[in-house]
Amino acid sequence: MPRGKRLLAAEAFWRDDEEGAEAHQLEAIVALAQRLKFRPKSIQGLPVDRRARQLAGLTDVSDGIATRALIAYHFAHARPLMSAFLDAAGLAHDNGLITEDPKAPDSTRIRTAVDEIRRSFAQEDVDLYLRTLLVLDGDTWAGVAELLPPDA
Repeated sequence: MPRGKRLLAAEAFWRDDEEGAEAHQLEAIVALAQRLKFRPKSIQGLPVDRRARQLAGLTDVSDGIATRALIAYHFAHARPLMSAFLDAAGLAHDNGLITEDPKAPDSTRIRTAVDEIRRSFAQEDVDLYLRTLLVLDGDTWAGVAELLPPDA
């Protein structure tokens, strides 16, 4: 993930107030405190932009922190992309938030949805979203794997 997007994801992570976010934020505070040799309370008191810069610079965050940051990033910065994909895939959603347990769309519908968002959004944004779907629910979204470029 490019540095600029990591920073946006880190900012969204710290601003996330959804259920479950606080536990990951506390984990990140402890990780930053250890890295910077600060007390956790000092990290907690830093402004969001400073905590975001520090978090974006970490290369060894837990899967939980990374996943939460990706989710927060997409809800803060990629709702139009998510909505367009879910509309094209025929899944019920509320501004990008899936409103019912998703059933794996058939491969034709997934391909159509991916083609749709590739026409309207930047390639790197589409690829990041698709990879995020795979990380979050690889069973439901297994069909997107074949539509991603190979890792460089």
